[in-house]
Amino acid sequence: MTGTILVVDDEPAVNDLICDALRLAGYRTTSAAHGMAALRLLREAPVDLVVLDINMPNVDGFEVLTRIRESGDQTPVIILTARQDRDDTKTGFELGADDFVKKPFGIEELTLRVKAVLRRAKGDEPTTTLRIGAIELDLDRHAVTCNGEIIELSATEFRLLQVLMEDANRVLSKAQLLRRVWGIDDGLETTVVETYISYLRKKLGPSLSIRTVRGVGYQLTSDRSNRDAAQQ
Repeated sequence: MTGTILVVDDEPAVNDLICDALRLAGYRTTSAAHGMAALRLLREAPVDLVVLDINMPNVDGFEVLTRIRESGDQTPVIILTARQDRDDTKTGFELGADDFVKKPFGIEELTLRVKAVLRRAKGDEPTTTLRIGAIELDLDRHAVTCNGEIIELSATEFRLLQVLMEDANRVLSKAQLLRRVWGIDDGLETTVVETYISYLRKKLGPSLSIRTVRGVGYQLTSDRSNRDAAQQ
């Protein structure tokens, strides 16, 4: 077994289908038919990942995600939605979702997304430490510090910072970041990169500069003189 996944969907057939597919892929599963049940289960026992539908009565997926993050719980969350509104994607990522899958979806696609998010969350990378300026990223402990002080990052923020630090001073395109951080290489139009770059800038402060190279991509540097240029 490779982890426990909570599936939250008010459609019994969809919930059962996802649980069956994930169990066949080697995961343990638990399920909830509505948002309040999901929050109760998360309080009672931690899981490794949540697959969360948006469209549920009373307490929808966005509200569940909001409450999860407000409680300080950084469990990875994959959002499911049948709606085609691009604002849903933006809202989901801004609230702290780690990935977004639109219905109808293929089971293989979902299991691959689950595997990728869990890999990012667990930091399954070779043991090493990256250092730039005052920032140190420890892959073994999955921890980031600035002058010895811990910086709290979500799994996706950590992976994005890792990729930027691995190619420090090199300009990485949005497409490269989508592929390496989110495993997306199909040309999907999304603002997730911009959103998470903003999160990192706020959390890292002046210790590192993530410079926007307009029309090209992003460049991480420890040179504080680039701070103004980094702001969009």
